[in-house]
Amino acid sequence: MNTQLKKGVLELCILYQLKDKELYGYQIMKTIKDQFSDVYDGSIYAILRRLNAEGYTQTYTRDSPSGPARKYYRITPAGIDYLHRMIAEWQKMVEGVRKLGIPF
Repeated sequence: MNTQLKKGVLELCILYQLKDKELYGYQIMKTIKDQFSDVYDGSIYAILRRLNAEGYTQTYTRDSPSGPARKYYRITPAGIDYLHRMIAEWQKMVEGVRKLGIPF
């Protein structure tokens, strides 16, 4: 899959995971890798850092019952707005592809 397309899809998937619950980095990475086996851990963490830097997520640290403390991510109100825009764009793109007769 094209790198830029994949990056956008991964961004959408990460924010979508965070819309209802706070997750730590490994949980996010594991869920993504279960669906996209050719994605590197570093790519997911780079997207998480960028989403955080852009104000779409916030992080905090929580003690872990086993091992070191974990960094958790939560979506911000700006992240929810961005997610909604991304979903709308995705839906338009899928509809355009369907109108071209390409099966989905």
